[in-house]
Amino acid sequence: MMSAEEKAKKGLSVMTSEYELEGRIPTGKAIILGMQHVLAMFVGNLTPILVIGGACSLGDAGLMVSVIQNAMLVAGLVTLVQLWTIGPIGARLPCIMGTSSGFIGVMSGVAGSMGGGVVAYGAILGACFIGGIFEMVLGFMLKPLRKFFPSVVTGTVVTAIGLSLISVGINSFGGGNNNPDFGEMTNLFVGLAVLIFIIVLKHFTKGIWSAASILFGIIFGYILCAILAMFLDTTYVVEGQTYVHSWVLQWDKVAAAAWFSLPKIMPVKFVFDARAIIPIMIMFIVTAVETIGDLSGIAEGGLGREATDKELSGGVACDGIGSTFATFFGVLPNTSFSQNVGLVGMTKIINLFALTMGALFLVLCGFCPKLAAVVQLMPQSVLGGAAVMMFASIVVSGIQLITKDGIGNREVTIVAVSLGLGYGLGSTANVLAHMPAFVGYIFGGSGIVPAAIVAIILNIVLKKDPEEPEAEPLWD
Repeated sequence: MMSAEEKAKKGLSVMTSEYELEGRIPTGKAIILGMQHVLAMFVGNLTPILVIGGACSLGDAGLMVSVIQNAMLVAGLVTLVQLWTIGPIGARLPCIMGTSSGFIGVMSGVAGSMGGGVVAYGAILGACFIGGIFEMVLGFMLKPLRKFFPSVVTGTVVTAIGLSLISVGINSFGGGNNNPDFGEMTNLFVGLAVLIFIIVLKHFTKGIWSAASILFGIIFGYILCAILAMFLDTTYVVEGQTYVHSWVLQWDKVAAAAWFSLPKIMPVKFVFDARAIIPIMIMFIVTAVETIGDLSGIAEGGLGREATDKELSGGVACDGIGSTFATFFGVLPNTSFSQNVGLVGMTKIINLFALTMGALFLVLCGFCPKLAAVVQLMPQSVLGGAAVMMFASIVVSGIQLITKDGIGNREVTIVAVSLGLGYGLGSTANVLAHMPAFVGYIFGGSGIVPAAIVAIILNIVLKKDPEEPEAEPLWD
């Protein structure tokens, strides 16, 4: 199949399908498909700011709103660089960037050790400024390191990413485990209804209805919640305190948001402190491995091939320079979003123009808080209905990568031990409680990091047996 550039040289139309990487599709269609990616990552993009900003009292200092606004602007701009590249920076793959949740554990520890407050947040930003430059350099040096990331390793990392996100999706499905009504029947009903609606659109319709099933499923969830509010109580009481149900659309927050606001540059001053720099620098190595897994999952799930050295190098470099750029706006590191890897694997929609529309919407949200507020009020159970299917698709992409070159005894051992020991240790609460604190910050939580490290080590230690017959791929 000819690329858009080849068609243009021959004088042919460059209008292409959403299932092709390059070329133009109708703008209206591109906006719809791009919005799917924004909705999939919007809440996750703001969560690290809310958690770490809260620990550092940004709200009390009147800075939280500005930093949240900047987080949307930065995510959009860095995504555009990742999509279209600037020199060697960027993967030119359908990859959405956003504020990384992977740093929350380490940054929470840093905030605690420094007593919280805006100064601690400034120290985190100073460390991220340095760490981003370090990751960018690491990206440029990635080619000689590629031999340590064959398909069995990257596939294991992608699988670990998917497994770690499934619990996140289920938590949203139940209404958000931080809400007192978590697991309530109405939340489960909304999540299940959205999931069924998406499956019906995906497999029983054609055209834009099938391609944009996630977006239409989320819109259906909004409508369903509005209807439920007409017939059910929107508040409930727990221990004498009144709460609003998590499935309720609180439009008053949209009404209170401004139509236009300029982003603030350097809302928090940098502080350079070794207590923040050392642990956060280590996490930048970790997030580089995760980005390699994300880009590998996108290439396999969306393009049916492995990511090239150039794509991986440019993608990791964009992670780094994007994270450094984010600090000037008071925003935490920007990295590839695994949520959107699942969306690519599920829908197979890889058109860069469509994702560009999503990135431009994020930039627009950075200037229009009211627009952002409409997306931000999305009930967790609505997002969860879509997330369960998307995140499980990442696991499938990981399995495809693992089995791409065949699977023998060596590959079985690498995958089994990496996911069993590495992912098990990282994802089991308190199993590392008696280890030094930095071990828990780096290896605890998601399970992605220990699984990746174990897979890399075993791939080096376990040499291929020349007498073992070449394994056959399980599928082409």
